Amino acid sequence: GFQPQGALLAETDLHMGGHSGASITPVRKRMLEEVGRIPGVISVGIIDETPLGTGGSSTMIYRMGTTDFRGSNSAFGAKYFSISPGYLEAAGTRLLTGRDFTWHDDAKAPRVAIINQTFAHAMFGNTSALGRQFMMGDKVPYEVVGVVENGKYDSLTETPWAAMFFPLEQNPDSDTSLIVRSPLPPSEIVPEVRRALAQIDPSLPFVFHTWPDALAFVQFPARAATATLGVMGLLAAMLAVTGVFGMAMYSVSKRMREFGIRVAVGAQPVQLMRSALSRPLILLLSGSAAGLLLGAMASQLLAQIVYQATPRDPLVLAGVVISMALLGLLATWIPAQCALRVHPARLLREE
Repeated sequence: GFQPQGALLAETDLHMGGHSGASITPVRKRMLEEVGRIPGVISVGIIDETPLGTGGSSTMIYRMGTTDFRGSNSAFGAKYFSISPGYLEAAGTRLLTGRDFTWHDDAKAPRVAIINQTFAHAMFGNTSALGRQFMMGDKVPYEVVGVVENGKYDSLTETPWAAMFFPLEQNPDSDTSLIVRSPLPPSEIVPEVRRALAQIDPSLPFVFHTWPDALAFVQFPARAATATLGVMGLLAAMLAVTGVFGMAMYSVSKRMREFGIRVAVGAQPVQLMRSALSRPLILLLSGSAAGLLLGAMASQLLAQIVYQATPRDPLVLAGVVISMALLGLLATWIPAQCALRVHPARLLREE
């Protein structure tokens, strides 16, 4: 729902600079204008609360014609954010249909909203959402002027949430997160942005960080889980290889006399190798099939822990099968090679 790479955040609370009411909008407009003039800045926008940051606020959504606004009569719940014109471009959020907000979408204009795909489908089904209306607890109709892609708002592993965006002037809030998209490194762009903002109001305190850095705390649980699962997977692979090696070595050792007889009567090394590998490989393939089935059944849990690991991910399953097959083949190949290196007379004396 947004692209944090290449974006800088400058966060503040306008109340801390003594701004409130009608003075907030002019300050925000100047922020966008001054920062937008900086060489190297591609786009700039403002949002009250960043997705995956504080998570935004939630409210209940009602269909047009509703007269009883109790929560039990709502259609569903939705996240909502307040954004400026240009935020969608700065955040890298794709506008699928409709238009972005303009500064004409102010407090005097009809109430408008941009909704995401989940909201559009839940409220309007497969019909176009543009121009359609919905209500919230304030009983005021909101007209849909745009539909954007789904995104992540609370956590990386959440199921798709219904979400909507309002113009800043129609849903005022002093919290201000300035999104600055630029290819320049932070060491170059931060001083320029700080200088531009200081010209507007030197008393406003800003916190600067890249958007990926701001999301580090959100990504930590997923990264920790991924690292833990990786270590456990490595240990499991080592145990599996050890077990396959032991099984193959035992199978070959029990057939040493048979191998000696085959060599004595003229069996070729390829034939002997095929015979030595056949039984361990059958066990290996049957075990791999059982493990693959259990892994597919457990993939739902994996998808809830590891970001972008989808249930029954073909890349994950193929990688596991191929890697374990190669390790298993190596573990069975070594004992078979040992049998080939021993002289037939010694093989016949083994038992």
